[in-house]
Amino acid sequence: MKWRLQEGRGEAVYQIGVEDNGLLVGLSEEEMRASLKTLRRMAEKVGADITVLREREVDYDSDVPRKITEVLVRKVPDNQQFLDLRVAVLGNVDSGKSTLLGVLTQGELDNGRGRARLNLFRHLHEIQSGRTSSISFEILGFNSKGEVVNYSDSRTAEEICESSSKMITFIDLAGHHKYLKTTIFGLTSYCPDFAMLVVSANTGIAGTTREHLGLAMALKVPFFIVISKVDLCSKATVERTVKQLERILKQPGCNKLPLLVNSDDDAVTAAQQFAQSPNITPIFTLSSVSGENLDLLKVFLNILPPLTNSKEQEELMQQHTEFQVDEIYTVPEVGTVVGGTLSSGICREGENLVVGPTDDGKFLRLKVCSIQRNRSACRVLRAGQAATLALGPFDRSLLRKGMVMVSPEMNPTICSVFEAEIVLLFHATTFRKGFQVTVHVGNVRQTAIVEKIHGKDKLRTGEKAVVCFRFIKHPEYLKIGAKLLFREGVTKGIGHVTNLQAITTKENSLEESLGPGQLSF
Repeated sequence: MKWRLQEGRGEAVYQIGVEDNGLLVGLSEEEMRASLKTLRRMAEKVGADITVLREREVDYDSDVPRKITEVLVRKVPDNQQFLDLRVAVLGNVDSGKSTLLGVLTQGELDNGRGRARLNLFRHLHEIQSGRTSSISFEILGFNSKGEVVNYSDSRTAEEICESSSKMITFIDLAGHHKYLKTTIFGLTSYCPDFAMLVVSANTGIAGTTREHLGLAMALKVPFFIVISKVDLCSKATVERTVKQLERILKQPGCNKLPLLVNSDDDAVTAAQQFAQSPNITPIFTLSSVSGENLDLLKVFLNILPPLTNSKEQEELMQQHTEFQVDEIYTVPEVGTVVGGTLSSGICREGENLVVGPTDDGKFLRLKVCSIQRNRSACRVLRAGQAATLALGPFDRSLLRKGMVMVSPEMNPTICSVFEAEIVLLFHATTFRKGFQVTVHVGNVRQTAIVEKIHGKDKLRTGEKAVVCFRFIKHPEYLKIGAKLLFREGVTKGIGHVTNLQAITTKENSLEESLGPGQLSF
């Protein structure tokens, strides 16, 4: 059990009454009680909790009714406060993304006029228009028994973190086409484990739905679909939307297998299959007003296992520290604070790092004063976790989104010119030398010029090529193999970085002249 929990990053599902070869034998009532008792004692020994997911009777040649039971065993790893999953929320404008998150995280149903989403908005204009324009984060917790922990009992974020053994962080993205660059930034820089595509039952697949579906597929983020607002329309309309989605998912470009979730059984199966096979796409039909089928989504999220296993995370933690800067704030009495994701290594309070590249390609020294995860203090940050770091009196004007904070001994390579193997997804005319596009690579977002297309003069829709790009403003920190997305108006393309023309180390020196607000070692 210890090994299985370690492999599953703190979670394991046991099937009692199933033979090793998969034969459903089942156990009698008494045998089942004894087996569960044994399992509970084993779990207590390793400090885990168990929850019965489902029980089923099996047809086996015997007079006594026999059952099989599925049990979820959960233990928070010793070096963590809770298990953490990040889910990006995609979908067309007005499909009910923010309202669904409001209902899940606040524990109160919506009134049909958008009351549930008011707590999620960050700006006055969002409240006035009812449209999300920025990226906001919402948390939903599950305790070790699989019960939902949210703001409903007037808890604070710290209390939710303390009483949860599993946390789902929802990244609420914008649906409107005008804010597409913000949505792409949210998908590329926050490294979500899964994406939830919300489709309105009454409008079906409209507006940016296809585009968001394409983005999730291009970035290889496994996604599941939620059809919202089923209380507004007839059964026939909901079925039509489901069929429309199934048709798109089965197309040659998608090659997904839709799985409609109608019962708790389906939700348990969907969660287990979804993590094992990325081709399966669960579809939920629910309402944020009547609360219909909301519980199925909660069951699914509770069982959903993390994608990476413990071995991969161990390997990442042994590398040099590298923290992506996605957000920058100034907090009164704290100073400058940066938010982002630790992509490799371990970051501790009081650690000395360098941040860069600046506009002239330099790296500046700084010190991490304190760390917070999900609004609660944390001493050590591990690879793959998102957090905010307080940098004390460091000058905020020297920082920008897209920078990285790394160990001083890493000697990071930066570049202005790089090559990428790309596929042009859509372009109105021909794509040629001198064309300007906005390039997204991880948390880097900058305009670049096409310097050269290898082996061709121009590209048309659907063609592949290796293209040389040059950033027009300042050098950036990139890695070979990083996924790349670029866009300009209706032009879109995807690919990966194949080659970097590194700027020499003489230019790429550490900033030695420590000006005001810069901390020395």
